[in-house]
Amino acid sequence: VTLLYAFLHMRHNLKYFDKMRCLRKRSAVSFLGVLVICLLFMNLYIEDGYVLEGDKQLIRETATHQLNPERYVHTYKDLSNFSGSINISYRYLAGTPLPRKRYLTIGLSSVKRKKGNYLLETIRSIFEQSSYEELKEITVVVQLADFDSAWCEGMVQDISQKFAHHIIAGRLTVIHVPEEYYPALDGLKRNYNDPEDRVKFRSKQNVDYAFLLNFCANLSDYYVMLEDDVQCSKNFLTTIKKVITSREGSYWVTLEFSKLGYIGKLYHSHDLPRLAHFLLMFYQEMPCDWLLIHFRGLLAQKEVIRFKPSLFQHMGYYSSYKGAENKLKDDDFEEESFDIPDNPPANLHTNMNVFENYEASKAYSSVDEYFWGKAPSTGEFYAIVFEKPIKISKIKVVTGTEDRQNDILHHGALEVGEKIVGSKTGRQCTTYLRLGEFKNGNFEMTDVEHKVLFNISCMRILVTKSQKEWLIIRSISIWTSLTSNQ
Repeated sequence: VTLLYAFLHMRHNLKYFDKMRCLRKRSAVSFLGVLVICLLFMNLYIEDGYVLEGDKQLIRETATHQLNPERYVHTYKDLSNFSGSINISYRYLAGTPLPRKRYLTIGLSSVKRKKGNYLLETIRSIFEQSSYEELKEITVVVQLADFDSAWCEGMVQDISQKFAHHIIAGRLTVIHVPEEYYPALDGLKRNYNDPEDRVKFRSKQNVDYAFLLNFCANLSDYYVMLEDDVQCSKNFLTTIKKVITSREGSYWVTLEFSKLGYIGKLYHSHDLPRLAHFLLMFYQEMPCDWLLIHFRGLLAQKEVIRFKPSLFQHMGYYSSYKGAENKLKDDDFEEESFDIPDNPPANLHTNMNVFENYEASKAYSSVDEYFWGKAPSTGEFYAIVFEKPIKISKIKVVTGTEDRQNDILHHGALEVGEKIVGSKTGRQCTTYLRLGEFKNGNFEMTDVEHKVLFNISCMRILVTKSQKEWLIIRSISIWTSLTSNQ
């Protein structure tokens, strides 16, 4: 009896110690979980002090979600009331977009490749080539569009490990659309005599992009599409903002920052639902980059508006289609930061005899186009009247082209003016200061703000001697310093 009592007492003690050990394990696991979250938030607040108070609760929920292996699904209509959206459900694999609108959404869709994978490098390039201030204004949406769930899970783990900070800060969201939402992808029309597997690949790609555009429609003011094997130029967002500002008052549907495929194509976010529906409507007809040309034309932008140098470069060696080699490169790409002009909003006019549709506005654009006037006479001019008085740091004017090297300004001067008079259609400055003469058809001057003491309201190119040759003004570039409040 004594031995039995001792055995039972020992067994009771062992159960108690086991319970204590389990409790300590649970406590340790909970403590480690809390510690990880605390460290993530400390890192977030140190590096991202700009996160608004209203976003912090959502960020806490997002951080908790990242440590929770369970996935959850949201329906698009629960996220946006934007009319015309496609009613499908998105599976959130990592992160959630913040409710506060950003300036630019960067979207990319990725599938499993037979050879090579460049997605992580593309995401890294987006973030590393952006400054601290630029990161405040962008959100990146990655759509994993492969139906292989194991591949998707593996990619989510890699992305979450390498870019956890950006996920928690609301800058990076990874989504997936279940296969049941896709239309038929087999037995499609074989346009252009493409093989069946090629038709299926490009048709699915159209649907992938449509779903991605639909998701991004209400996240920001503008949207740029990249592919999953792209290298970015330094400070590409700042350049895009300058270009958009320079196009104020002009109509555009698509601005292109790369000449390759579906890379670097910029849209107003309010056009995304229409574009998504368009891609779905004609998904089996032709490749997406061809459809985009038709979409732009249907919305009355007849000409390509492409900017140089390019901001995005194709870096993949193997295509996502069958792992075929794809060595395409954009020879207009420049990786390092380049000195792109501001070209502030202005009215442009000339009293020269303009040839056909080569009007004055084409010389002030960063697009590859130009002004062309018939043989100018002494006293004729090309004038720029700024909407607001400005301080200018640098001016550069180039005349002539490689094909027409003699159509330059042989004798001319550049002048800046102040004190605007006249109506909106005939505004001009009352007084002008001559900054210098053209040399070999070009003019360039730096430190203008130190040479001109007033705020500049006008700038003009003045013909100082008649010439028989016609005149091409290829580009006018203006860099501003401080904008006057006067």
